[in-house]
Amino acid sequence: MRALRIPVDADEPIREVQVDKLEDYQAIVGGWVEAVDIHSLGITIYVAEEGLIMQLPFNSRASFLWWYFVPEARQKAMLVGPALITGLPDRVGQGTDIPSQVADQLLSKGEWRVEVKVHGDPKWYKNSATYDDYFEALVWAMVTLERWTLAEDTRVVPVPPDELAGEEAPPPAARRHQAPTHGGDCPD
Repeated sequence: MRALRIPVDADEPIREVQVDKLEDYQAIVGGWVEAVDIHSLGITIYVAEEGLIMQLPFNSRASFLWWYFVPEARQKAMLVGPALITGLPDRVGQGTDIPSQVADQLLSKGEWRVEVKVHGDPKWYKNSATYDDYFEALVWAMVTLERWTLAEDTRVVPVPPDELAGEEAPPPAARRHQAPTHGGDCPD
């Protein structure tokens, strides 16, 4: 079955892996598995069940993905140790392939942007800040939702190549430290 492995070290790339049996899951996460479902993406994230007891390090990418799509988990729990992402279990409880769209999104390189929907307006507004890391964009999407009272919803979308081609982008280090703004294309 097609799956993704998310290492703890954010500098280590996410890798596509094949898992076929429980022992494959356990080998990747480092012990008994605990499942966390993200129904809106059609995925399950597996981590070591005793990861907190074993004092495994915080897995920021797996946690931010979970927190963004399952807001009730924020500030209550975190995912530690290496993580494995598969599709949601089928009707008999067997694992399934990670949906291709989700795998492609998590594996792709590129620029990402947070779009915002404000209360009472069905339109999505572009934020001028861009991020070269999908997970960093997820963090800013959550921060925007929690801090900007006009925000009703946020989403992370790829920046179209034609938008990048015509502008001179700041160096990656400068983009990483650029705070999201709500001016420009976003309403005040």
